[in-house]
Amino acid sequence: MRSTDLEAPVSLIDVASYLPGEPVDTEYFTQYSRSDRMAKNVMFRSPKGRHHAGRDETAVDMAERAIAPLVERHGTDLVSDIDVLITHTQLPDNPVLGAGPEIARRLGLRPKYVFDVHNGGCAAFVHMMFTARMILRTTEARTAMVVAVQNSAGAVFTQPDIRKLAQAPVPGDGCGVGLLVKNDSAPILDIECRTYPEFAGDMDFSTNGERKYWEPGEGQACVSFTESKVTKVFARGNRLVPEVALAVCDRIGVKGRDIDTFVTNQPNRLFLRNWHDALELPAERHPDTFDRCGNLFAAGIPVTLDVTNRAGGLRNGSVVLMSAFAHAGDFAAAAAVRWGAAHA
Repeated sequence: MRSTDLEAPVSLIDVASYLPGEPVDTEYFTQYSRSDRMAKNVMFRSPKGRHHAGRDETAVDMAERAIAPLVERHGTDLVSDIDVLITHTQLPDNPVLGAGPEIARRLGLRPKYVFDVHNGGCAAFVHMMFTARMILRTTEARTAMVVAVQNSAGAVFTQPDIRKLAQAPVPGDGCGVGLLVKNDSAPILDIECRTYPEFAGDMDFSTNGERKYWEPGEGQACVSFTESKVTKVFARGNRLVPEVALAVCDRIGVKGRDIDTFVTNQPNRLFLRNWHDALELPAERHPDTFDRCGNLFAAGIPVTLDVTNRAGGLRNGSVVLMSAFAHAGDFAAAAAVRWGAAHA
């Protein structure tokens, strides 16, 4: 029987995360660094630490380890009955395949809906919540799991030519997951997703030469920006994250300064400061995992939620606002939830 209710409440009932290996100190990179004026740019000021996935640790390995606490807290029955599985992987282990089916196989799941998404970038966790909520509201599905894997720091940014660059120490690896259920126990209050096609293509992924990344030859592939593009991306990020966040606040009838907890992606310290200032929030209401984990890209929001929740920093019944922008600004998203996730 098909059950559809476009206004049905959908709740984020739990989050969990995984950080691979031992923390990697910034000194690992400074021994290789070269004089680079880009290193002085605020976009590339290094965190104190970060984690790197092992060479043979796959995205599915990381997802399985992040999901383990959800299985412990909710039991194998709930998790094995997941109807919707949505994943985002920063660096797919196999460029042809998404991680979803292999995660399902590992965990013994048989979800009816499996999607591997990519365009959400650093805002992918909110993007996946939006997609999951839409599926839960328009089908008979009742449970969903969303998985954000950031695994490019150890694989890409430690390459011999790349680890010398200003941006190399900034990313870290990690995985964050969320469990959604069609009920009103911890409801998603509102979600805003916006695509900005005019900014697509402003982020480069190249080998610093003529070689395509899949072709044999010299050159190591990495994301890169010209100095002029860094300036543009910084201005966009300063604007987009508060913009979508305040749009959600307006619709749920809450002022930005009255939000209990604001959780964003974690690209650098200056963005974090500017974002909570824009919402007129004190820093203590904007949890920060940057110095511990670096820039976790799409995993930044769920990992920060989990770290803060396990520390007792998220009160049940409070309003938690999430917001992020992706890539060079071609996507941004925000979501507000009435917090009710389980504590570890």
